[in-house]
Amino acid sequence: MIERNVVPWVPFTNILLTALVRRNLMDKARELYEKMVSIGVAGDCFTVYLMMRAFLKEEKPLEAEKFFGEAKAQGIELDAAVYSIAIQAACRKPDLNMAGELLGEMKDRGWVPSEGTFTIVTGAFVKQGNLAEALRLKDEMLSSGKQLNLVVATSLMKGYCKQGDIDQALNLYNKIKEDGLAPNQVTYAVLIEGCCKNQNVKKAYELYEEMKIMVIQPTVFNVNSLIRGFLEASSLNEASNLFDEAVESGIANVFTYNIFLNHFSKDGKVKEACSLWQRMVANGQVPSNVSYNNMILVYCRAGNMDMAHTVFSKMLEQGLKPNAITYSTLIDGHFRKGDAERALDIFDEMIGVHIVPSDYTFNIMINGLSRVGRTSETRDMLKVFVEGGFVATCMTYNSIINGYVKEGAMNSAMGVYKEMHENGISPNVVTYTTLVNGFCKSNNMDLALKMHHEMKRKGLQLDVTAFSALIEGFCKKQDMVRACELFSELQQVGLSPNEFVYNSLIRGFRNVNNMEAANDLHKKMIKEGVPCDIQVYTTLMDGFLRESKLHLASNLYSEMLSKGIVPDMVTYTVLLNGLCSKGHLENAYKVLEEMDRKGITPNVLIYNALIAGNFRYGNLEEALRLHNEMLDRGLVPDDATYDVLVNGKVKAKGEDLSGVSSKEEATWCGGFGLSGDAIV
Repeated sequence: MIERNVVPWVPFTNILLTALVRRNLMDKARELYEKMVSIGVAGDCFTVYLMMRAFLKEEKPLEAEKFFGEAKAQGIELDAAVYSIAIQAACRKPDLNMAGELLGEMKDRGWVPSEGTFTIVTGAFVKQGNLAEALRLKDEMLSSGKQLNLVVATSLMKGYCKQGDIDQALNLYNKIKEDGLAPNQVTYAVLIEGCCKNQNVKKAYELYEEMKIMVIQPTVFNVNSLIRGFLEASSLNEASNLFDEAVESGIANVFTYNIFLNHFSKDGKVKEACSLWQRMVANGQVPSNVSYNNMILVYCRAGNMDMAHTVFSKMLEQGLKPNAITYSTLIDGHFRKGDAERALDIFDEMIGVHIVPSDYTFNIMINGLSRVGRTSETRDMLKVFVEGGFVATCMTYNSIINGYVKEGAMNSAMGVYKEMHENGISPNVVTYTTLVNGFCKSNNMDLALKMHHEMKRKGLQLDVTAFSALIEGFCKKQDMVRACELFSELQQVGLSPNEFVYNSLIRGFRNVNNMEAANDLHKKMIKEGVPCDIQVYTTLMDGFLRESKLHLASNLYSEMLSKGIVPDMVTYTVLLNGLCSKGHLENAYKVLEEMDRKGITPNVLIYNALIAGNFRYGNLEEALRLHNEMLDRGLVPDDATYDVLVNGKVKAKGEDLSGVSSKEEATWCGGFGLSGDAIV
């Protein structure tokens, strides 16, 4: 027809275009349209519709949108169907502003968008994270007389789940069931995944069981979501049972195994990871890059770098290519072992095989060098990384600051802090907490408080760790007034003091001889359910022994044992020192015998206490025997030992030992399980 200069009738060309598009012959359709244009046949509204559909089938939304714009410019009268396709193209770009404008134009022309159009746009807004607009479109859809369909409902549930609003997602789920809509596999997948990600794995499992009751076959995606959820909730038994069920039913895939491998890897559980690996291979699953990376990680976390490299070699033998995660894991493993040189060699090898380091790799390098005391090198390395395109984050600078703090180089740490500001990176809570901790450890409480005030000025709240560091610092300076003010502030901002905070305060009050305040804090700990550890009990017993309040110390010892807390070397040192200083040598020896039964070797401080106690009673021969016993056990006497042995820096034999009443003495001995008959 064209060769004979016969102009085709537009409806006829549209029929041809329709056939070509239906058969996915897009090149032929474009060729036909170009011939139409070349002879002056622009086509009509249906032609535009067909060509836009063709572009969308080829995943070319930009060309579809351009074609729509040209058709409007040519004055072709477009209908609601064309606008719907244009909206679909805008959503695929995605350009939701354009989609919104086109919807507005449709309404201005008196057209009601189809159910399909509402569905597409609602889903696009959910995907973009604009749930409010998606909900508005849903309401508009309902007000236009359309019914809520399952696709829109499922999209909105996904939007709620993304925002962490599981209750609203479940409410909508219940409503569609009441309205007669039957959830499908996608609906359940969205809700199960959403519940798992929002720490409601119990509800997720209920939905999983409901799927089976509804005769909807769960997919491996559902199972993997649940296993991941159970593991994150530390429900290992439930995760294992579901895993076994998936393996037996044949739906478990390599991703299922990798989830468990990753769980074992993070905890360094080599035996469990190896057993799972063997099971995976025996069941015909081919390990992937992720599988090998997990096995490398498990050996790195366990500190077995030789086996980590063995797995790496096997990975290469299988024809798999290591990626940035593989090398980063090995680098981190060597840094954790303190082998910085080997870590740097692995980094060079990574560059040599043309694998581009990720931001994760760079941060491992910075953090690793800081961890092994080579923080000064990190700043030069950071400059090189930045020149190579690495964008330093707050975490990067925090690693360097932490390294300098550990080295006690607070001036350098503050230099990095200033550099952060200069580069437009705002310090976060971790930055300030690290600096506060560093200044407290270096006994510079003024600068620690300055950091604290700067945080408050910026609207950042100290965490318990930062408050703990400040309180500890003031307790060390014996400024208990300031320490208590911070303790009150901690509670006022809604934080709960932990055992470290209480330990610092109790130790601080003991050091200023205020055991009443220390004991009140102990009672407060018990009342608020904060665990009292061995440090708390040892500090309190030490304080009461210093004040000769043996019955209170004895009560605390009994309380400690009743809670299943086993005395350690520090506790025994405090007890023996207290008994010896009060003249209870026989009972002190019984404590020593208890240590021997438990296989605990006394330290120099314990021997010093025993030697000093014997000197008080003039038992010089026993004191010298104890000195020889120290040497036999490989202990090196310190200056205090020789001060007692050589200079006799204790009171004479006839010192007054009547400071302890017989009643207190009996209570003390009974508290330690020692017979009153054994008292000298």
